[in-house]
Amino acid sequence: MKRILVVDDNEGILDVVGIILEAEGYDVQKLIEPDQVLSLTSDDLPDLILLDIWMSGADGRVICKALKDRPHTRHVPIILMSANKDIAEIADNAGADGYLAKPFEMQDLIEIVKRYSDKQVM
Repeated sequence: MKRILVVDDNEGILDVVGIILEAEGYDVQKLIEPDQVLSLTSDDLPDLILLDIWMSGADGRVICKALKDRPHTRHVPIILMSANKDIAEIADNAGADGYLAKPFEMQDLIEIVKRYSDKQVM
């Protein structure tokens, strides 16, 4: 079973994304404290990280860059989520593997998670 880590400071988003992805057969872990994602060890890495950009006290772009700079996490696909109209450029500049614009359609979420959780970036 593929493990998806969802990082967002909005509990409603965490709940909705969790329900949708669990219904699709994914094991979903949720973090409301964005800095905790930087504590991931090689033993608890997910198959994909969905990471919000704007979170209280944290910037998803900075977290994404930090994860992509670390040897033990750089291969984990990261999808940045944001309502920012420049999300494609932001995701590219942060080194993310993809992006999901908010608000998103349920099917778009499922498709992007399926596409990226099936591959590990090397």
